[in-house]
Amino acid sequence: MVKQERAARTREALVRAAAEVFFEEGYVAASVAAISRRAGLTPGALHFHFENKTALATAVEHRAADALRRLTGACGVDDPLEALVESTYELMDLLTRDVVVRAGFALSVDASYRSRVALRRQWGRWVGESLVAAHRAGRLADGVSPQDAARVVLASTVGLEVLGVAEPDWAAPDTLARIWALLLPRIAADGHQKTDRLV
Repeated sequence: MVKQERAARTREALVRAAAEVFFEEGYVAASVAAISRRAGLTPGALHFHFENKTALATAVEHRAADALRRLTGACGVDDPLEALVESTYELMDLLTRDVVVRAGFALSVDASYRSRVALRRQWGRWVGESLVAAHRAGRLADGVSPQDAARVVLASTVGLEVLGVAEPDWAAPDTLARIWALLLPRIAADGHQKTDRLV
């Protein structure tokens, strides 16, 4: 049991170290030596747990995808539009504090790496499904297409994700609140959304 726990801790350290190196240097420039050094392990220990750099990148993406699934599945709000709003804040928070999620999103669009997960597509599907559910529940304003609303929300959140890499204020709750303050009067059936998040 102790051996299994130690192996799990080692794998976790390697995934986190790989995420940091992939995010800072990109997939091509990241080396197994740099990842093992960051984890405080030898390259041999890394290869015992992961066959190569691609296997590590895949593990990072899968961990990020799991985190995104947990986020979108655990909102606990019955109103699909309110759940969407809350989830955008949770996503920005997750991208700010979790390097594995940040690196997973970066890997999913890294031209030098063949992504197996496509996190932005996963997020986009969930946004689209949420807005279709909001439409069915009568939560969208007359004339608002769930598909058009999904494009706007997806473009806004992905834009904040990308801009937030260089300037963290882009991913701050206040920035997102201002975007929702502009969007919700246009897309919500009642012209606004009851949420404590809005400024």
